[in-house]
Amino acid sequence: MESASEMVAFPLLTTPIESNYRACTIPFRFPSDNPRKATPTELAWIDLFLNSIPSFKKRAETDAVDDAPARAEKFAQRYSGILEDLKKDPESHGGPPDCILLCRLREQVLRELGFKDIFKKVKDEENAKAISLFENVVDLSDAIEDEGKRLENLVRGIFAGNIFDLGSAQLAEVFSKDGMSFLASCQNLVPRPWVIDDLDAFKLKWSKKSWKKAVIFVDNSGADIILGILPFARELLRRGTQVVLAANDLPSINDITYPELIEIISKLKDNEGKLKGVDTSNLFIANSGNDMPVIDLSSVSQEIAYLASDADLVIMEGMGRGIETNLYAQFKCDSLKIGMVKHPEVAQFLGGRLYDCVFKYNEVL
Repeated sequence: MESASEMVAFPLLTTPIESNYRACTIPFRFPSDNPRKATPTELAWIDLFLNSIPSFKKRAETDAVDDAPARAEKFAQRYSGILEDLKKDPESHGGPPDCILLCRLREQVLRELGFKDIFKKVKDEENAKAISLFENVVDLSDAIEDEGKRLENLVRGIFAGNIFDLGSAQLAEVFSKDGMSFLASCQNLVPRPWVIDDLDAFKLKWSKKSWKKAVIFVDNSGADIILGILPFARELLRRGTQVVLAANDLPSINDITYPELIEIISKLKDNEGKLKGVDTSNLFIANSGNDMPVIDLSSVSQEIAYLASDADLVIMEGMGRGIETNLYAQFKCDSLKIGMVKHPEVAQFLGGRLYDCVFKYNEVL
């Protein structure tokens, strides 16, 4: 298992990594802040994680471990206790807190209590639903003859898929009530211009350039990976680009894992090993070595570091990886950060609306 082997820095980050990279977009504190006193931003984010505890507890109660309800109650008590400690003393539990630490502590408590994958059931259900819709979504895309319009349609599909995020307390509630329709979500995105909107610049580049190799750090299971990312990846393959999909090593929320992604792609391929008519010999699935819904690129698996070393396009998808931890990450090659804003705190920081979209394209000449 990848997490057991030595982790390395992602080779496409601009160097020196020590001075150029930090996996945190929103500054939780400044050097002038009192180290013993939680900042307003830290308190707001601790509350955000506190608010997500009931939905995590609910999933944990029905998990396939012995005494799941009792363990779920312990999880809620233990994790809320840690968060309350951080409010009183931001230097406790390995603080001061940021997105990475708050996520890591939550995963740690779940695993200590024997929970391995509390979102397994909903992931399996959503994957099955999305697999049944894949051909239809791809056919609709293929029917668009204008290249620029087809690209925009595929990008909208990524945003629509990215709504399937059970790490957001509001969306977890919406989802448990009435599920989500992928095609309706495509139609109902907030209108452009989005809060960060480089789609026109990317469209122009798309019409003139083909990338040799793209690495995509993927996010959620279900509609996100199957109806959002895979049709986009298929289009890149069709244009002659090699595509590496980097998925989590271990389960975290409803994020897709490396073993799950391998299984999904084998189900989607036809008898000739094609993805709805497109050759997949240039499609690679990699284990990112990550075990959280956010990612620190200074510590990834050797496998993804090796596969990415000659890539000329890096795509960070989803709110956790693309916005909360790596929006300002600088790469040696072209990069795309794409995701939907699903936390009010992120919307406020960016000066946008809740459910706004981020499409940030940086070209390296």
